[in-house]
Amino acid sequence: MEYRDFDRAVNTPLDGSRSWAPTSSFPALMQKVYTWMALALVITGVTAYGVANSPSILQALYGNQILFWGLIIAEFGLVFAINGMLDRISLTTATLMFVAYSVINGAVMSSIFLVYTLESIGTVFFTTAATFGVMAVIGYTTKTDLTSMGKIMMMALIGLIIATVVNIFVKSSGLQMIVSYAGILIFVGMTAYDSQKIKRLLIERDVQEEGAQKLALIGALTLYLDFINLFIYLLRIMGSRRD
Repeated sequence: MEYRDFDRAVNTPLDGSRSWAPTSSFPALMQKVYTWMALALVITGVTAYGVANSPSILQALYGNQILFWGLIIAEFGLVFAINGMLDRISLTTATLMFVAYSVINGAVMSSIFLVYTLESIGTVFFTTAATFGVMAVIGYTTKTDLTSMGKIMMMALIGLIIATVVNIFVKSSGLQMIVSYAGILIFVGMTAYDSQKIKRLLIERDVQEEGAQKLALIGALTLYLDFINLFIYLLRIMGSRRD
C-alpha cells in the first residue's frame, strides 16, 4: 500500500547544500509527526486484532471478494485523496481520512493473526520498531543529502511492485523470498530518506499554520506506510506460521 507525493506539497527543493534554520515551532511539528504515526499504528493494530477475533467480521470480509477488494481500492483512494487534495481540505478532514485509512488497513491486515503466531508477530513488530527507529535517526541526523538515494529507492520500489504482481500469477516461492528481502532493503532506505525529507519540509515552518500541520500529517502517513511495509516484509521472512 505504498504511495508518496511529498514533493508536490512544497516548492522548496531538497538541496543538500542549503543551510537550514529551524524555527522554534520545529520540535512541536516533529512531535506531531511521530504522535500521529504512533496513533495510526495503534489504530491499525487494534483493528486488525479485533477483526481477527470476530468470526462474523472475518466471514464478511474474506467471504466476500467484492467487499475485500473494495477495501483495497478504498485504501489507495484515501492515500491519493489526502496527498492530492491537501491544499483543498481542512486539517480535520485530512486527519479523519488518515484515521479511516488506518482502520481499513487494520481490517485488511487482520489475516496476519490467522497465518502467523501471536509471539512471532510481536517479535517482528519490535524488530521493525528498532530497525525503523535506527534508520529514522540516521535520516534525521545525517548531513549527507539522501535525495539521490531516495530516487534510487523509488525506482527499486516500482520494480518491487512489478515483481509482486508477476508473482501473483507465477506463485514462485523463490521469487517471493527475493521480493521480501528486496522490500526490507527498500523500506529501510526509504525510512531514512523520508525522515530527512520531513525534517527539511518542516524545519522552517510555524506550528500555528494549518499548512504546516497538514505537512506534518502527510509526514506521519508517509512514515506509517514505511513502517507497515517494512513490518510486512520482515514478517514474511521471520514470522512463524500457525500449524
